[in-house]
Amino acid sequence: MKIALIGAKGMLGSALVPLLSKSNDVISVDRKILDITKMDRVLSFFKNNIVDIVINCAAYTDVDKCELDSDSAFLVNAIGARNLAVACHQINAAILHVSTDYVFDGEKGTPYFESDACNPINVYGKTKLAGEHFVKSMNNKHYIVRTQWLFGENGKNFVDSIKRLAKEREAITVVNDQYGSPTYTLDLAHALCELIKSSEYGTYHITNSDTVSWYQFACEIISQLKIKNVTVSPCNSCQYKTIAKRPSFGVLKNYFWCIQGHKPLRSFRLALADYLQSIKQ
Repeated sequence: MKIALIGAKGMLGSALVPLLSKSNDVISVDRKILDITKMDRVLSFFKNNIVDIVINCAAYTDVDKCELDSDSAFLVNAIGARNLAVACHQINAAILHVSTDYVFDGEKGTPYFESDACNPINVYGKTKLAGEHFVKSMNNKHYIVRTQWLFGENGKNFVDSIKRLAKEREAITVVNDQYGSPTYTLDLAHALCELIKSSEYGTYHITNSDTVSWYQFACEIISQLKIKNVTVSPCNSCQYKTIAKRPSFGVLKNYFWCIQGHKPLRSFRLALADYLQSIKQ
């Protein structure tokens, strides 16, 4: 296949490039090459670069900054997704759009199915949900993949932050009332490569297996790093104020992925061990 990968230099995009390139013709696109918020530029780009599928990993992902600059967040997360979906429709290409658990409010208390009603509680979630709606309405040949708590190389992530803090401090405090499934970008990238081989269009939840709070995740990181002289303490979200409100239980049920015959992704704990090993080298 000929594939255009938008956001190729980001954390997920950089994991996808080498995998996709093994058996596909990949055009790696970043914002220096294409401003996806400009419809005329997107249409022109894909008029000159006919592809079979566009994978959109580009996003405005700073959740707190989204609250302060909602226009920019909407331009990238919603309008950018719309422009790509329209361009794909014009050239009869499919689109895979990466989304987030933040389209849910986290109040359900059990893992969210793909069919559950969305109710985002922050600007990031609202703009990502708008992007989903645009993609669905503009192109029938779509995959929407919601994931959460990504960690991996070539991007800011929680694992790297905890590792850095463990070198700088003797005590770390982490919220213990927000739950999710940490997901390794390399594992997700393998799943996306598998998904696009089919025409099983629709909305998918794809994460690594097992659920933890941020505090429990931090403890697992410290344990796997074998750091003995750092204390990790829990707190609640009221004690750790952020600009944007976060879902308390955004865990995603990977139902559609599994019922279509795909294997569940491995435990995040195994994935974390591989990631920590990879960044040692």
